[in-house]
Amino acid sequence: MESIATTSLLGHSPLHGRVSVRDISGKQKPISYRVRVTEFTGRRIVVSPLLPRLKADRLVNLGVEARAIELTKEVHAYREEERSSKNWKDEIEAGIIQKPDLWPPENRADKPSLRNPRLRHERMGCGWIAAIFEWEGVIIKDNPELEKQAWLTLAEEEGRSPIPAFMLRRIEGMKNEQAISEILCWSRDPASVKRMAARKEEIYQSLQGGVYRFCNGSSEFVDILMHYNIPMALVSTRPRKTLEAAMRTIGIEECFSAIVAAEDVCRGKPDPEMFLYAAQLLEFIAERCIVFGNSNQTVEAAHEARMKCVAVANKHLVYELRAADLVVRRLDELSIVDLKNLADIESPEFGSGEPIPEMEIEEEDDEPPASTAIDDGIFW
Repeated sequence: MESIATTSLLGHSPLHGRVSVRDISGKQKPISYRVRVTEFTGRRIVVSPLLPRLKADRLVNLGVEARAIELTKEVHAYREEERSSKNWKDEIEAGIIQKPDLWPPENRADKPSLRNPRLRHERMGCGWIAAIFEWEGVIIKDNPELEKQAWLTLAEEEGRSPIPAFMLRRIEGMKNEQAISEILCWSRDPASVKRMAARKEEIYQSLQGGVYRFCNGSSEFVDILMHYNIPMALVSTRPRKTLEAAMRTIGIEECFSAIVAAEDVCRGKPDPEMFLYAAQLLEFIAERCIVFGNSNQTVEAAHEARMKCVAVANKHLVYELRAADLVVRRLDELSIVDLKNLADIESPEFGSGEPIPEMEIEEEDDEPPASTAIDDGIFW
């Protein structure tokens, strides 16, 4: 049919030809056929459904008629599909229906509203990344000895045995309630756990004395991020009342867009709940958030939340924090370019997150194995 179309469709002339059929006796006889062409699209032929009937006493090959009906159905189906696709696009442009959901989810960093030059400049700048800071050890200097002393004092008041050093390292970064009920196993009663957690916090604040000092380079780095309008969140396992009072003391209460305190989460590090909730408050996806911490528990929690992590080596050695994406001794060593490179989303992070196993192919040695020479003299 396509070979006929190249010669007959140009002038819209009807298709005609001869086919060989067999009658009842089995003899082949040529029969002429004629097909009226009504329309053609590209290389597809549309024929009239009415074909000349053959005589009933002849067994005719119906391949031409079947092909014509099939081509007609294909053309109608193509037209319906094209019409429906065009209507769907018109409805999307008119705002009647929404586009299908795609990954990543929409947020203010992914909105394609770039017609305004100011919005374009903001997106091409730093408005598409967010920073999540830990309070102690990153923004202000912490004293681990005071934390240990507070736990030992509480154990003495409660009539408990002194807490071993390895257990004190294990509860580092956890909420007080979580450490008391799950690690120390002092009580399962919610009222008793809450009472002991509040008492431990009172002991720590009395030992600390309400004196707060910035870590080296932290104040300058926060000022740089504010200059570039990068949203920031602060997370801590301290009570909100204590945290807000400390922020007012050092004058950074206006720097952070979101604050996550002990009352906002159920579990502390290494659980990623604090960081995920901070990203939710900032309205950013996790892949565009950078966590700043100073311990391996923070690195573990950030990676569990699919965030990048910058470790500040002010309590640990640099090689002890090599699991982090970037390790610095002080925050002002970082630049905005470093943050953009960290927040640059790679394609595997939008997939399942699991590495694709690759099958190892063993190289076959085409050379025959070397024969081992045996000295026949040893058998004689």
